[in-house]
Order: sequence, then C-alpha cells, then structure tokens
Amino acid sequence: MLHYTKYLHKTSDEWVTFVHGAGGSSTIWYKQLRDFKKHFNILLLDLRGHGNSKPNLKDAFSDKYTFDSITDDIVEVIDHESIKKSHFIGISLGTILIRNLAEKYPDRVSSMVMGGAIMKLNLRSQVLMRLGVIFKSIVPYIWLYKFFAFVIMPNKNHRESRSLFVREAKKLYQKEFIRWFKLTSEINPLLRFFRTVDIEIPTLYIMGGEDYLFLPTIEKVVKSHRMSQLAVIDNCGHVVNVEQPIVFNNKVIHYLSNLK
Repeated sequence: MLHYTKYLHKTSDEWVTFVHGAGGSSTIWYKQLRDFKKHFNILLLDLRGHGNSKPNLKDAFSDKYTFDSITDDIVEVIDHESIKKSHFIGISLGTILIRNLAEKYPDRVSSMVMGGAIMKLNLRSQVLMRLGVIFKSIVPYIWLYKFFAFVIMPNKNHRESRSLFVREAKKLYQKEFIRWFKLTSEINPLLRFFRTVDIEIPTLYIMGGEDYLFLPTIEKVVKSHRMSQLAVIDNCGHVVNVEQPIVFNNKVIHYLSNLK
C-alpha cells in the first residue's frame, strides 16, 4: 500500500486528498497544509516509487505500471481509511490520475481541482516525450528530468518549482523513472478521451498564466465541459500551488466551500 499521512478535522466530515505529479511527493503540498487543515480532513499520499512509497522485490508495485493500476493504488488507501467520498486536488500528472479515478469510481469523487492540468500534449511536449523514450535507458534520468523541468517551467519566477521537483526526483531510482516514463505510451488516447467526454463532477482547473504548454488546451476544455471552471493565476507557471500558494489556497478553499 502507498505511504500516506492523514490529518483529522475536529468537526468537518469532508475529505481532501492531494495527489502529486511524477517525480514529486506529498511534500510538494507543504504550502497548502496549514490552510486546508482549518476546513477539511486531509489525506496526503506518495504515489508508488515516490516519497516514502518505495517498492521492493516482494511488492505489488513491481507489476506493470498503468494509469489504471496507479489509480487503484489511491483507491486502496481511501478504502483502507473508510473514506467514502473525497475532494481530490492534483498537480500536473496527478490531474490525469484524478480524472481517471473519476471515470472509474465517480461515486468516490466529490469534486476535482486540477492544478497545472495536463489534457493534451502539444508538439513541443510530444517531442520531449520522444526524446525521453530514446534516451531513457542511456542518459541518467535526472538529466532528462532537469531538462523537462526547464522546458515546462522556463522563467525565473518558476525557479522554486523547478528546484523542488528536481530535488524530489533525485529520490527516484533509474528503474522507477523508466517504469513511469513507459506510461507515456498510454497518455495520448487517454487524454483524447478526457477532452472529448464531459464528466458530471464539479471541476476547477487552476492554471498559471505562464503555463504555456498546457493552458491553451484547458481553456478549450472548459468551454465544452459543463461543470468545469477555470481560474488563471497571473505571473505563475506550471506548479501553481508552489509558486502562488496564497492565491491557490484562497481560490481552491473558496471553490470547495461553495460546493456545500
């Protein structure tokens, strides 16, 4: 089972589950914890191979990595904690897992908050992925990760986000990085399905105005998905919760509070 930490609220029965992206860990939510604990029960988890969810030879994590199997890891945790329903907040690749969970288990999802959401890989993104496929077994993965992080978060004000993700990525093993990278073979048809099919679950996309790779697609998705809203944070890149935590926290807590 995934490593996780929970924080219980004295009176609220609502849960918020935070899902980080590839190469990160639950520590990326450190700027959210204090504010969200005031309103909700909190579940922080480390995806397989990340943070303290380290695989071993006897571990089920050694099975094939798919978006469905990684999604089921999350469901296993909420089942174990008898959490019937939760709001889910994700960043980057974590948003893909949340949307996949909502497709498979819609009755478990109260709402989705998608930070730095990925809904389409544009030409530049696809070139990056192809380079990764070519070099993933040759070049030390951390070199690739640093390169990807710089392309996705190029500006000076993105430096903290880049540094945080590279620092967390260093805790991965090369084999683990390759396992996760193989998920890219699944990603295009999955994202095409997500863009095409609306879902009857309240969804807030919260994006940086400088998230050049992914914001244009989200703007189109929100126009066609009835229960979706978009909040754009100015002077902010891909990792909105780290770069602009006060704005992020205020917008998300306000959104979740108004769903009650």
